[in-house]
Amino acid sequence: MPESDVVISGAELTTFATQLLQAVGVTPAKSRLVAESLVAANLRGVDSHGVQLLPYYIEQLEFGDMDVHADGRVISEGGACLLYDGKNGIGQPIAETCCAHAVRIARAAGVAMVVARESNHFGAAAFWAQKISAEDQIGIVMCNASALVPPWQGKQPRLGTNPICVSVPGGEEKPWLLDMATTTVAAGKIFKAMINGQPEIPAGWAMDAEGVPTTSTDTALKGLLMPLGGYKGTGLAMMAEILCAVLGGGAMSTELGGIRIRGSQVRASQMFLAIDIARFIALDEFRARMDLLIRTMKFTPPAKGYSEVLVAGEPELRMEEERARTGIPVGHGTWHALCEAADRLGVAVPQRGETKRSS
Repeated sequence: MPESDVVISGAELTTFATQLLQAVGVTPAKSRLVAESLVAANLRGVDSHGVQLLPYYIEQLEFGDMDVHADGRVISEGGACLLYDGKNGIGQPIAETCCAHAVRIARAAGVAMVVARESNHFGAAAFWAQKISAEDQIGIVMCNASALVPPWQGKQPRLGTNPICVSVPGGEEKPWLLDMATTTVAAGKIFKAMINGQPEIPAGWAMDAEGVPTTSTDTALKGLLMPLGGYKGTGLAMMAEILCAVLGGGAMSTELGGIRIRGSQVRASQMFLAIDIARFIALDEFRARMDLLIRTMKFTPPAKGYSEVLVAGEPELRMEEERARTGIPVGHGTWHALCEAADRLGVAVPQRGETKRSS
């Protein structure tokens, strides 16, 4: 019988995650930021980028693979462009700094492109694109990642999941938020299956070491992720690699480490693009036009087998509203890893709330 998930409120989980990070020497402000970014992903149902990452972050810090003290620095700034050196610091504070620079420059220049190199995993890209769109700008965020994906027709990993995210301010309709890996699914979904003892994954997620599709979690972990849409996914992943790593002078392709690999730095590169909407069109008019576009999509008659048409970000928003009311289910394997870290670090574990069976 499957073990039970632990259900915990977002506030409690954020406090617990914050305390764990502080216990390994992260400052209170940075600890809170990292915790908020991870729990925000859990609230949206994107558990692959939630607190299941925290034990790996802690290991990186304990082994010295990520610098707990680094703050990063601006390498160059000119016109609408800024290049940032993360100096192997924690990814979320680096992203927070780069978002602030992007918003500032876009207000002055109309558009801004900030590229960071020598960074670390920064959680879900959506968290950062939303910070930009909260300032009445369009936020576009990309990053490169550990090589787990072969190029189309290949059988050795050369690219990461290299996500692409676009966040657009909303009007009467909710904000439009696209956050997608350039693989069929994020790698974290397969690691989530492994952590929580699920032997099978859905078809189309991964391949074995020879590039043959598999539904075995264990085989997938030893194999390769599936590019999204075949050669199109490879093209999108390379686009992200170019805009982040090639352009910024950062580590590329197989030069990156990984959050689950000890003894090496991740060396991720990230790109933050901000567009000042008011430089093109009045903000109120833009919001009204976005409402019209979204409603045009949603009022499409649903195809057979579907009850409605959804737009990007809508499923996650609904999940966020539900989990804010009922709590976040944390997989038993993830919870066990968090509790092990807490015991080792002398952090009190929150009292377990109600449980529900893993699906």
